Amino acid sequence: MKRIGMLTSGGDCQALNAAMRGVVKTLLNSRQKVEIYGFLDGYRGLIYNNYRMLSGSDFSGILTKGGTILGSSRTPFKTIKDPDANGLDKVEAMKQNYRKLKLDCLVILGGNGTHKTANLLREEGLNVVTLPKTIDNDLWGTDMTFGFQSAVNVATDAIDCIHTTAASHGRVFIVEVMGHKVGFLTLNAGMAGGADIILIPEIPYDINKVIKKIEEREKNGSRFTIIAVAEGAISKENAKLSKKEFKKMMEKYPYPSVSYEVAAQIQEKTGREVRVTVPGHTQRGGSPCPYDRVFASRLGAEAGKLILDGEYGFMVGYKNREIVKVPLEEVAGKLKMVDPDSTIVKEAKLLGICFGD
Repeated sequence: MKRIGMLTSGGDCQALNAAMRGVVKTLLNSRQKVEIYGFLDGYRGLIYNNYRMLSGSDFSGILTKGGTILGSSRTPFKTIKDPDANGLDKVEAMKQNYRKLKLDCLVILGGNGTHKTANLLREEGLNVVTLPKTIDNDLWGTDMTFGFQSAVNVATDAIDCIHTTAASHGRVFIVEVMGHKVGFLTLNAGMAGGADIILIPEIPYDINKVIKKIEEREKNGSRFTIIAVAEGAISKENAKLSKKEFKKMMEKYPYPSVSYEVAAQIQEKTGREVRVTVPGHTQRGGSPCPYDRVFASRLGAEAGKLILDGEYGFMVGYKNREIVKVPLEEVAGKLKMVDPDSTIVKEAKLLGICFGD
């Protein structure tokens, strides 16, 4: 008998259900007896022992379903060792609930913060296998995360739709794409959608370079410009600030986001009409694309195999087009970022895309 706990933590995304389905189908197809304990709303469910028993039928028909059937929540790693409002030791509670249910393993699906906590639980003696979920594709140890390609598709569709109205009215349009710290999503969606300017956190921008690109396009007969801006895009001036100085500046920040600041600066300096579009959480929503369905299923199958083989303490990742197992201690606490000198950035520049640098 294998007793498996399962939870999805952090922001939701497409293909969470597909990945869980892959794990469970692999376990059930092994002909072993399996009990699945689905913890509700992420680590919160494990902390407060809030779960429901799941059977194979619960995972039928969910391959194409977005979101997560278990629910999710954010439980920040920086406060995981702090007692809750009632003085409960959260880490100890998770360990006790794991042992109370006599679990053989925890399957945890999540991003960076989730993996930090997963590694902590591994260090505390629990058997853990993780799967890389995030639309940001910023997890260390894997070339790809599930949810990323689906989010690229949604963001690209938003940019595609903006093209016609931007061309009709001869305006500058900014499409704000998710990504506070890392720009993979904006970079890929921007290139796929034919953006003329792409601003990402890893390459601080000079607003004068952005304006120069807009003016060059106008001189060459282009009536409009599309700018893809990551949520975490930052100007060269602000990039020079210390964390303390930046935090103080943001306390009095007059704009809803950096996209509106860029828009205001372009309008002020050029007199051009600028519009901002924010697809927001639509980038996390909807059905997973075919790529993510296949990819998440493969990851889930390999996670199931690790459990059957009794190999714990790994994230199932993707390297050089192969599914691999990566020790959790190598993943936790590390962020994969866009390299400004990477070939994809160089190739984007060859295509004439401006990064404001």
